[in-house]
Amino acid sequence: MTLLQLDGVSVRFGERAVVDCVDLAVAEHETVCVLGPSGSGKSTLLRVVAGLQRVSAGRVLLDGADQAGVPVHRRGVGLMFQDHQLFPHRDVGGNVAFGLRMRGSGRDACTGRVAELLQLVGLPGAQGRAVASLSGGEQQRVALARALAPSPRLLMLDEPLGQLDRGLRERLVVELQGLFSRLGTTVLAVTHDQGEAFALADRVVVMRDGRIAQAGTPLEVWQRPASEFVARFLGFENVAAATVSAGVAATPWGKVPVPDGTPEGERQVLIRPAGVLLTDDGLRCAVESRTFRGTHVALLLRPEAGPALEAECGLAGAPPVGGRVTGNVPPHEVVVLRPGGGHPAPAARGGDRGDDR
Repeated sequence: MTLLQLDGVSVRFGERAVVDCVDLAVAEHETVCVLGPSGSGKSTLLRVVAGLQRVSAGRVLLDGADQAGVPVHRRGVGLMFQDHQLFPHRDVGGNVAFGLRMRGSGRDACTGRVAELLQLVGLPGAQGRAVASLSGGEQQRVALARALAPSPRLLMLDEPLGQLDRGLRERLVVELQGLFSRLGTTVLAVTHDQGEAFALADRVVVMRDGRIAQAGTPLEVWQRPASEFVARFLGFENVAAATVSAGVAATPWGKVPVPDGTPEGERQVLIRPAGVLLTDDGLRCAVESRTFRGTHVALLLRPEAGPALEAECGLAGAPPVGGRVTGNVPPHEVVVLRPGGGHPAPAARGGDRGDDR
């Protein structure tokens, strides 16, 4: 069942469209993460849903009700920002209880709800602590408890873990994922961190220049980027123009097989680094650099013809810099991208949660 629906939402500042005719639906109990570079419109989209930014065109519906003219405090949404925005003059309990007090909840109800939420976010008994005494991760937990306190029908997160160090960010992503699943919370989050989005979300929406470039489960988007823009945004560099004919793509690296049913003609192809297999025959390359990545070694190969090619191999037997190798690419590791890498037309609609994260 759809909780949030955006129909043709646009936001224009003068002649510039910051958000351009976006259609998006978020199902109940779904976690959707909006990804994109700076200036892609992702944070503006969040502000539109919250009621902090007026639309130039289109509609925002919550539970089927048009939110035009509905103020922020009456939309029933929770907001959590990157900089926490905790009240320094209130203790932890006062911060968490703020939304409840604004809604007229009594003291006893507030006390019980605050204790419950602090237990939930891993800060039991912290009601009397000063905000200034908290670590960054603890402040983030308090901000989350405050956002959850009024039981919002939609929780919105704006770069929620952006100011935290990597290790803490990775731990909190796992905790948030479990927490949202237990509570059945519907979440719309924006982030520039791909790892955060792919770990947290049921569905990922990639934005470019105010429009949706691709939407799908994390597995779908990662395995099948729709365009050169999405592929490069996700960090894939092995993208090149190609001509597809009879099941083979003619690329700057030579001919590579493509999946069955690939349309013929002028295309762009992505070759996944993990799909460049070091074998006894194939494309001859020199190893230009290698980088230890923990679970594997990333290689930059310089073919005898064509641009550099990224590859991956296991830790054992990784070739040295300056070594000579040959590589082959199986067809399932070749992704044929949408011609031109432009914006897609289809709407991004909510659906089954699926098992991919």
